[in-house]
Amino acid sequence: MTRIFASYRAAGLAVLASVALLTACDPNRIYEENVDLKSPTGDPYVWDVQQRPAFTFNIADPAARYDVYFNVRNASGYGFYNLYIKHTLTGPTGRLVGPALLHQLVLMNPKTGEPLGSGAGDIFDHEFLALRQVKFPRAGTYKLTLEQYMRQNKLPGIMDVGIRVEKMK
Repeated sequence: MTRIFASYRAAGLAVLASVALLTACDPNRIYEENVDLKSPTGDPYVWDVQQRPAFTFNIADPAARYDVYFNVRNASGYGFYNLYIKHTLTGPTGRLVGPALLHQLVLMNPKTGEPLGSGAGDIFDHEFLALRQVKFPRAGTYKLTLEQYMRQNKLPGIMDVGIRVEKMK
């Protein structure tokens, strides 16, 4: 019986060590979150123009510089080679930090239509460096809001979007 408990304990420690190792692999990441998209009527993989995912993260060291990435997952049936996203960044005081910027994210080769990014089957993941070497003005909680800026209200084929914030080395 003692031998059984010892093997369970060893297995539990191995799992705990694996989880700790996986989370320790990326010490510069301070925040990452992705949001699944669906239309107001519940249709999956549709980014409605009214849907503006917001991501809240904390900056502890305003002296450091940070890179902010946009994450996009799309289905191969997405109808465009690119995706326009506008972002707004709000600081701890509730005021905008910098201007709202429009980003063009290229999801497919414009000439061949071949999907870019990493993928399996008909799903493709992309990570775009959107804000390089950002210096946040003060410590506190920031909110970054994304909105699709394409020419149609319902944008099918975009499965989820998100952001990743990394402290530069």
